[in-house]
Amino acid sequence: MQYQNLIMDVGSVLLDYRFHDMLTDHGLTDSEADVFSEKVFPDPLWPDFDRAARPYDDIVEDYVRKYPELRETLRWFFVHPELMQSGRPRVWEVMHRIHQTGMKIYLLSNYDRTMFEAHTKDAPFRRDLDGEVVSYMIGICKPDPAIYQELFRKYQLQPEECLFFDDRKENVEASRKLGMDAVQVLSEEQLVEDLKKILRDRQEGDAG
Repeated sequence: MQYQNLIMDVGSVLLDYRFHDMLTDHGLTDSEADVFSEKVFPDPLWPDFDRAARPYDDIVEDYVRKYPELRETLRWFFVHPELMQSGRPRVWEVMHRIHQTGMKIYLLSNYDRTMFEAHTKDAPFRRDLDGEVVSYMIGICKPDPAIYQELFRKYQLQPEECLFFDDRKENVEASRKLGMDAVQVLSEEQLVEDLKKILRDRQEGDAG
């Protein structure tokens, strides 16, 4: 079948992240940046951002209390989310061409509001979106089935007419359980090729 809706995650799909380079640009050594990353990103506090469990600054202060030795770097890091991301223009270009064929495109992503706005406000891919459900909006994160169901409800989508791209295996598996086909994104190159195939299929369908 030819899918009618493309559902896209953001991180490691439409955007890359430059956490390590951001930290070394700030003056940390490679090893200091590694220690920071090993403590901060896997910490159970991080999903609190995505769920909007508490105000952004309150979560930052929780980090500071937990890792006082990183106090200054933590406060700087969370004040400058605009330095975290880098673009994937090749992905955006193919996505734009797919959208021009009439296919609808939606975002489904785990994200804090402050970071989401800083990372996406000027991103060209936003011009091709027909809607979005982001975790901070509803306080629910993937792979909870409720966030997928909210996307279907909000935009009146049929799961079997959607194809979802996400970098995390558990999110892909959750979508399939709800009847939505999904592809795990393992690299930018793979994603570009997958999107090009969708574009070719739609162009051939139009020609037929």
